Order: sequence, then structure tokens, then C-alpha cells
Amino acid sequence: MRIALIIITIVSLACSSQRKATTSTSPIQKEVSQTLRKHILEEAAWALTQEPITVTAHTSPRSAGGKHDFFSEGDYWWPNPASADSPYIQKDGMTNPDNFVAHRHAMIRLSRVIGALASAYKLTGDSKYVLHALKHCQAWFTNEATMMNPNLLYAQAIKGRFTGRGIGIIDTIQLMEVVQGLLAMQSSTAMDQRALTAIRGWFDKYITWLTTHKYGKDEMNAENNHGTCWAMQVASFAKFTGNKEVMKFCSDRYKNVLLPNQMAADGSFPREIRRTKPYGYSIFNLDAMTTLVQILSTKEDNIWNYTTADGKSIKKGIEYLHPYVEDKSKWPFAKDIMYWDEWPVAQPFLVFGANAYNNGAWLKTWKRLEHDPKVDEVIRNLPVRNPLIWLEPGPKGRREIKAYLVARQTADVIAR
Repeated sequence: MRIALIIITIVSLACSSQRKATTSTSPIQKEVSQTLRKHILEEAAWALTQEPITVTAHTSPRSAGGKHDFFSEGDYWWPNPASADSPYIQKDGMTNPDNFVAHRHAMIRLSRVIGALASAYKLTGDSKYVLHALKHCQAWFTNEATMMNPNLLYAQAIKGRFTGRGIGIIDTIQLMEVVQGLLAMQSSTAMDQRALTAIRGWFDKYITWLTTHKYGKDEMNAENNHGTCWAMQVASFAKFTGNKEVMKFCSDRYKNVLLPNQMAADGSFPREIRRTKPYGYSIFNLDAMTTLVQILSTKEDNIWNYTTADGKSIKKGIEYLHPYVEDKSKWPFAKDIMYWDEWPVAQPFLVFGANAYNNGAWLKTWKRLEHDPKVDEVIRNLPVRNPLIWLEPGPKGRREIKAYLVARQTADVIAR
């Protein structure tokens, strides 16, 4: 055991020294850190005071599931004024404030907690953030008394019509910053690797459900932002679990289905523009698509540079929408039926695009926008609120992490 501890200590010191000398960060990544540092540390201080709240803390009499099942209701469905006992009726774009949202809020809170703790860990290297993040993740994914079941059988239900729908899968985009945060902290000496393996097991099961259940397949085949968000979160969870086959499937789907079928020749998204909230939905879909590209891009397959045969690319999408985010008064289509004034905020497509293409104008726009939105509708449609944990170290930094993990494994063998 003493030999193992000595090896870990030596490697830790070496990696610490190497980190100062060789970790590769771009000027844009440094600007992101400087822009968000104060906010991150304040959020992390708040997160350290929070105790876990999972789906078991709240129940609804309208849920067909049990205490461990995530439940939500379709946003745009309302009681029928003709009869209180009748099935709900739809008012597209109009959110019903009386729907059950406690589980959604709890998941958003988890995303906020883990995103803040992981970001603070990236800034400081302090293990206290890792330990507290594990406490929340174990409550959600491995503690039998409080964990959530790895499916969404009862999401976006509609009273009198459906106990759950595939469309509800979009609710778990909030889990992406949870797994990305764990990836950002996985090399910490404070990380409990057995606990991390168990959490990965939960996401393995969820990926299986997302790719085999009818609800998952329905959402995968959606032709608008829902199809994009299916691929985005499945790719995120697959990256966390090391499922290269699923990541390859998501990459192929982006190239052959999502980009060519959703984007017009000018870079717009016609299916989103036809909705009652064309501005917000256009932003949301571009955020999701750029986040998907951020997740899937590798040195060997840099999807940021992928262009279809007829000239469609994620860069064209950013170039199309950026002027309307920079100056919303130029938007040539109808105003959103709700939340027109609340958009835009610091959209992830701006910071990811700026980092990928070294575009200072996009970064400037991102820096001046709101980084801490308070409106629920904006928060739930903002897939990335902690971009620092998504901007990975350069090749030298990745080598450092790999070397450290190999050394940890060697030390564990010696200790046994």
C-alpha cells in the first residue's frame, strides 16, 4: 500500500508540474475562463451548500409511474374549459403554469450543481468540488433509496391522452452537463472510481433504453429540434460511457440526416421558423446542433469542418443566426408568441463556434450576453450553461490525463 501511495504522489507532483508547463489552452479558452471565473466560484460556493434532491422528493397524482420514475407534463397542454374531466387540449407555444414540473426543476438543479462544481474544479483543482459532486450523483444514479429509474416512460404526459411520450426525452438534456462535469473531474485523486463506474452503469442502461424503446426511436426520428436533441444527449452519454459504436451512429446521423434535412441552403432551420416561437426555437436547435458537433468532433474526424455536398455546414448555421442574436431587431420573421424578450442569452453556439473557428466577433457577442438567466423557460432550453467544462485541454493536456490514469491503474495493481 505504501508503494502505491508513493507512486501516486510522485505522478501527481509530476503531472502538477507538467500541467503548468504543457497544458494547451487557446486564447479563447482563456477568455472564457476570465469571463466566467467570478460567476463560477459564486455558483460553486452555493452548490457546496446544497443537499441532493432527486425525483423521489416529489410525486404527482397524475403520474402513472412510481416514486423512482421521472414525470413531467406536456408544456402546451391545458384543461378543457368545457369539462374539467375531459382530456387536455393543446395551445401551441403557450406554457401551462399548473403542470407538474418538480422533477424537471430537480434535474435542472442537479445540472446546475454539477456544472458549477466541475467548472470550479477546472479553475482551482480543489478536491472538495469533486467530493460534493459525487454525493449528488450517487443520490441520483446509484443510491437505491433515492435514485431515478434509467428511462423516461412518464415524461411529457398529457392528462387523459398519454401517460408518457417520446417527446419527453428532451427533458434529459439537463443530464449532459452532469456527465460532462464528471468527465472534467474524472482524473482527480478525490474521484471514487468505483462510484464513477457505477454511475456509468446507469447511463449505459439509459442509452440502451433511448436506442431500443419505442419512445426513444420516435424521438430519434423527429424531424426538428427533438431529433437534434436526441442525438446530442445520446452522444454525450455515449462519450461518458465510452460507447464508440453509439457515438459513431450519432456522427453518421448528424452528417446524413440532421444537417442535410433540417438546414436550408442559407443556414436557417425552416421547421423551427414555422413554429409559434421561431426565434427561440431557431436558437435552441442551433445550440443543440453545435453542442452535438462539439461532443463528436475528434482530431481524426473534425465535424466542425464537415460540409454536405450542397454546401450545408454548422459554420453556415452560425453565420446565418449570429446577426440576429447580435441585433434581434433585424429578425425578419414573426416574434415569438411567448418569451420574446428573454432571448438571446449567452448561447453555447457562439462560444463553441468562436473556439472552433477562432472567431472573435462571435465571442464578443457571447461575452456581452446574460450568463446567468433566471427564467425557467430559458434555462430548460439552454443545453450548456457551463462552457468551461466542454472546452477540453489541447493534445498535451490530454496526454497528461492519460498518463496519470495509467499510473493510477499501475498503483492499484501494486496495492492489491
